[in-house]
Amino acid sequence: MILFTIGVIEMFVVAYWTKTVVESRVYVSGAVTIVNVLIWFYVLRTFVDNINNWYLVISYAVGCAVGTMLSSFVSNQEKARKVRKVNQALTKLGNKSLVTE
Repeated sequence: MILFTIGVIEMFVVAYWTKTVVESRVYVSGAVTIVNVLIWFYVLRTFVDNINNWYLVISYAVGCAVGTMLSSFVSNQEKARKVRKVNQALTKLGNKSLVTE
């Protein structure tokens, strides 16, 4: 169960890393990379110590999948919130909404 949770967390870390790289936030992306490598070290060590335990691999893989889906959902919610704010601002100015969700 711990590797499932780590998989979920790691995908949020990876999504945040991608965002910092795209925004050219050099120091933050470097720090996030260090965290990601430490997570990977723990995962790899756990796999090696339990080389015949496929349950751990599957648990981690499913956690990564869930983390990817959740981080995508959160990102889409943030984008939708920004679009609504723009539309509200345009409406207050008397213009029709120019941006759709």
